[in-house]
Amino acid sequence: MMKIAIGSDHGGYELKQALIPFLQGRDIEVADAGTHSADSVDYPAFGEAVGLLVAHGEVDAGIVICGTGIGISIAANKVPGIRAALVTTPQMAELAKQHNNANILALGGRLLTVETAEACIAAWLDAEYEGGRHQRRLELITAIEDKFSH
Repeated sequence: MMKIAIGSDHGGYELKQALIPFLQGRDIEVADAGTHSADSVDYPAFGEAVGLLVAHGEVDAGIVICGTGIGISIAANKVPGIRAALVTTPQMAELAKQHNNANILALGGRLLTVETAEACIAAWLDAEYEGGRHQRRLELITAIEDKFSH
């Protein structure tokens, strides 16, 4: 069974709560990394939490959500080994997996309907990484990451 971590700040809380049953309906085990209410919190903590779960192999992939998806995707991408892709359409989600092997999907809780978010997740989960010419590019990204890791 696939296991996915999901985390959000207050701006993504409502969407996160709506997406958990959708994921479970696809026979996915969900690790909820918070937040657990609509009270104001800082998104970097939740981007990092999901990023660490993915990077350490405790889950297969992750989903992060803040108001726009921008801030939390930036935070998640600071974790070595994470390729968080902010998407707004199913096609972007599909390409994020096919070309970038995105291991975290970032969504905007204040920008997407539940239906669009579900379609993005489904497209991402159903797509397969194509490798080939894309692998060389991912290796170049990893080389940049390695250069600046201490």
